[in-house]
Amino acid sequence: MTKRERVAAAISHRQPDKIPVDIGATGQTGLSASVIYQLRKKLGLTEEPVRIAEIYQLLGEVDEQLRDYFGSDVIGLNGTHDMFGNKICGAQPFSMTDGTPCTVSETFRFDVRDGDYYTYAQGDTALPPCAKMPKDSYFFDGIVRNGDFDEDALTPEEDWKEAFSVMSDESAKYYEAQSKKLFEETDYAIIGNLGGGGLGDAAILPGISEKHPKGIRRMDDWLMAHILYPDYIKTVFEMQTQVMLKNLEIYRQAVGDRIQIVWISGTDFGTQKGEFVSPDVFRDLYKPFYRRINDWVHKNTNWKTFFHTCGSIYNILPDLIEMGVDIVNPVQVSAANMDAQRLKDRFGGQIVFWGGGVDTQKTLPYGTPEEVYAQVQERLRIFGKGGGYVFGSIHNIVAKTPIENIMAMVEAVRDFNR
Repeated sequence: MTKRERVAAAISHRQPDKIPVDIGATGQTGLSASVIYQLRKKLGLTEEPVRIAEIYQLLGEVDEQLRDYFGSDVIGLNGTHDMFGNKICGAQPFSMTDGTPCTVSETFRFDVRDGDYYTYAQGDTALPPCAKMPKDSYFFDGIVRNGDFDEDALTPEEDWKEAFSVMSDESAKYYEAQSKKLFEETDYAIIGNLGGGGLGDAAILPGISEKHPKGIRRMDDWLMAHILYPDYIKTVFEMQTQVMLKNLEIYRQAVGDRIQIVWISGTDFGTQKGEFVSPDVFRDLYKPFYRRINDWVHKNTNWKTFFHTCGSIYNILPDLIEMGVDIVNPVQVSAANMDAQRLKDRFGGQIVFWGGGVDTQKTLPYGTPEEVYAQVQERLRIFGKGGGYVFGSIHNIVAKTPIENIMAMVEAVRDFNR
């Protein structure tokens, strides 16, 4: 099988010739730029600054050399703007807090105060910073800037009017050209990292790409609003869904059937021990909007829908399936109720598991190479049977992860696929 055929088989619940692999195709299946720099040194590849592929989490670009090393079968069709609202173009030098040399888009604006990094929505340094990377850390945290809100006079349409926008002609033309290039010049399966459908995503909640975010933006206030102000939540979701549906139509015209998967949502619904909201609240506030999005994709395209949600989500997995989710990531089997065999036995024929291959909280960063190898082999045996699985780590591989452990992960996948 070609890489594209292999992934197509797996996501259609057919047994492929080998377990397909994704390392680096999305913002949730990548590696810290710091790790990439060290890995390239270990492999004897050219030592050069690492291009930052996703600035919010400081993920490094996985280039063709690394895709070949990892045995990756998937490549990402990425967007035209970063998560802070900056157009991605050109390059400027950037150094991570551990000294890793990188390059970032020339539109990215930041300053350093007492070792802490600050950045700005849409590069506007006249505004308060929208995100902070504390000294000795490896990714940004959003900063809440909205101020107080009047619970007796809530104005969701006004509060969120900056948050959602219809795709520009320039972006559509970029997607058209880039999708043709990837489809015609490679045999990778292509995932369109469109996004925009992450209802209530904690990453976008503070308004990190908005110059003047308003309304309910703190995570604790937002979660309480699910009970106190459900109409506010529904109004915001309706706004977001309408824009998402328009963008899907434009995107379909731009990329056609050249992509096989579309990345819809990155909202996390699980904590380490259970869901953020009850299944009943999820069914009332989220499910109807997500169903509309998934229904549009399945009615108008041949794409599979990709949803990222961390944590313990066992109790809402039936709802994800009912609302039309084709692929779930990162499959955090380290969370409560998320045993790999249990997931495969109950849901393996109904939804594709993408990830789950090695624990990035404990085993990969703190285990031995032998422990990493054994865990990867076990997960491949469980998830790989009968298709419906794409190997990847549980979320991104973070800074300070031992390179020997990453190499053990790669070796385990190679050996299994032989």
